[in-house]
Amino acid sequence: MIIARSPLRISLGGGGTDLPSYYEQHTGFLIAAAIDKYVYITLHETFVPDLIVKYSKLERVAKASELEHPIIREAFALLGLEGRSMELTSMADIPAGTGLGSSGSFTTALLKALNSHKKNLVHPAELAEQACDIELNRLHEPIGKQDQYIASYGGITCFKFLPGGRVEAWPLKLSEETRYNLEDNLLLFFTGYARSASKILKEQDDKSKSADKSMTENLHFVKELGLKSQSALERGDLSEFAGYMHVHWQRKKERSGGMSNPQINEWYDTAMANGALGGKLIGAGGGGFLMFYAEDKTKLRHAMREKGLKEVRFKFDFEGTKVVISG
Repeated sequence: MIIARSPLRISLGGGGTDLPSYYEQHTGFLIAAAIDKYVYITLHETFVPDLIVKYSKLERVAKASELEHPIIREAFALLGLEGRSMELTSMADIPAGTGLGSSGSFTTALLKALNSHKKNLVHPAELAEQACDIELNRLHEPIGKQDQYIASYGGITCFKFLPGGRVEAWPLKLSEETRYNLEDNLLLFFTGYARSASKILKEQDDKSKSADKSMTENLHFVKELGLKSQSALERGDLSEFAGYMHVHWQRKKERSGGMSNPQINEWYDTAMANGALGGKLIGAGGGGFLMFYAEDKTKLRHAMREKGLKEVRFKFDFEGTKVVISG
């Protein structure tokens, strides 16, 4: 039995600059943090010849190439496995389509389990690249690389995405006090909406590929905000960081008409009037989780509860994708 887990993530600055259509021309930069909400993959050998896969559906096939699930099918192919006499199951603390990078976390956990089965030792960078190869190259998803990388590395991490595909990663230099205050004062509220990130990101990707001037300038601005957020966080100025989050959300909404809606805007305005210093919708947009930085957390929690939003409390994860059981 092998059990692998991979953390979900929140973006702290620069999100959107990790798409190849942007970084291949301009170099991307962002900060992301892994959180203690996970995707789990279990893998064990059985006494029947078939491959059995359980996720939101159940598949039973003679070999992995016959699977409908595209990521699982391609992961087995990438590692040269047929999957005979194996059973694979996925579970998650948070549903997919909620903006916390679940697809990237799923892929890295899956690859970690399969590599462990093959007795392969993989560095986080190699694991992330395998996941990116599946999602971006093999399946041609119009997505970025941050989810796979932060899931693999864990922590609160800065990433630079370079032309040619190389990625540089290093930990954000936070004091212990700042890290604890950031963890305490960031609040996540579920909007109740799940959505497909691919549909929203495709619009951004198409505009970037066509050198759309407004999209390019928007992403330049967001990257600059990411660098300013890094500076503010490393100086311990969390109020300034919160202000950058607010500005980032206003600019992010300009990228796509599907980024927000009147209900999300109303919730956001309520939060800003009730203790939040800044916030944004996590992920591609259109639903999922609203994240706010607030020093008056009690007032904000009360206001969001009155609106019917459920809070999900979290801590940062510093382990990244790992095998938790192998035997």
